[in-house]
Amino acid sequence: MYRVWNFITNYSLLLVGGAVIALVWANLDPGSYHDFVEFVIVDHFFIGHAHVEDGHVVRTLTVHYLVNDVLMAFFFAIAAKEVWEAIILENGSLRGRKALTPLIATLGGMAGPVVVYLGLAMLLGPAKFGAYANGWAIPTATDIAFSYLVGRVVFGAGHAAVRFLLLLAIADDAGGLIILAVFYPSGELAPQWLALPLGVAAGVFVLFNWLPRWLDRGKQLRPNSTWVRQRLSFWPYAVAGALSWFGFQESGLHPALGLLPIIPTMPHADRAFGIFAEAEQYLTDLLNHTEHLLKHPVEVILFFFGLCNAGVEFSAISEPTWLVLAGLIVGKPVGILLFGWVAARPMGLGLPAGMRVIDLLVVGCVAAIGFTVALFVASVAFDPGPVQDAAKMGALFSFGAALLAIVAGRLARVERQTA
Repeated sequence: MYRVWNFITNYSLLLVGGAVIALVWANLDPGSYHDFVEFVIVDHFFIGHAHVEDGHVVRTLTVHYLVNDVLMAFFFAIAAKEVWEAIILENGSLRGRKALTPLIATLGGMAGPVVVYLGLAMLLGPAKFGAYANGWAIPTATDIAFSYLVGRVVFGAGHAAVRFLLLLAIADDAGGLIILAVFYPSGELAPQWLALPLGVAAGVFVLFNWLPRWLDRGKQLRPNSTWVRQRLSFWPYAVAGALSWFGFQESGLHPALGLLPIIPTMPHADRAFGIFAEAEQYLTDLLNHTEHLLKHPVEVILFFFGLCNAGVEFSAISEPTWLVLAGLIVGKPVGILLFGWVAARPMGLGLPAGMRVIDLLVVGCVAAIGFTVALFVASVAFDPGPVQDAAKMGALFSFGAALLAIVAGRLARVERQTA
């Protein structure tokens, strides 16, 4: 039973389950589905959707806000943890010359979809371009879990392209976090509130990370660090995370990114094995320990994310659906192939041993599975309504990139390597 649960959680099948239930529910009884998603948990609360009432700004906590803006902060925290380790560790995958080709390919995998999306939107005329343009970032997303699973099917677990794909997906997540923070604020910006997340991040780092280590200098048993770890554990960081989240909400930045300043403040190991490596479970530093505690709750959160965001009626399929889908299945493979080739050949950076240039196109097809992050960006890029629903349908249809990747792998004569 544990192995079944582990497989389900590792590959986010709970997310798919939530999305399927939402699709069926929304098409059979759209009224009750939307009543559920917009159900008011607490009115006139200190967190929730802001609206003006009698001249005052009040907040209402709904199921949708709880899932998308509060609980999804834990999902983005885990993604940020992988990005942080890839950057900060001495052998991190985003450091050094070995990371340059995947990083440049990632730029292509983000630029290509934007060019395709906006280019096709322009062909629809000025009015429709104005209505759809804000969705340009939706097809830049790559779903790490599903792309990794499909990549293993196409290339085999031992192929260099799988590691290339995983590095590209992590870098894509980093770019996506930046895009969300910069281009998709959740309200009017109040930058003074950013002093709260920055302040608590600095405070928790100094008091519970740097200071114990400074007091333990020259002491082999590290008594102060051990006391902090055993007695306080992750709780100081949890409190700091809550304050940071609130600061993001009040600042106008999307609160789902509210835990990001806290991740770099947590003590971490001097190595990492990768997000899907079995050996990762044996790292016991506080950062990895916290990730282990969050792993299964986050998968349950993703179930509710799929349930609250994928409920789109099939009648909503329209032009934004095809713009998002074209950006993903055309723009991403072409962008990754073009930029990856420039990096590997004209720039002389090369490709990992055992990987061919044509494999870049197949990697791009796999990376075109946008799903989770694409759904999230669609929910913030457009106001609720027909355009948002149509864009979400494009994110859901990106699952078709899995079949496209398998066909591309066959045509490119990819030799699967199982070890």
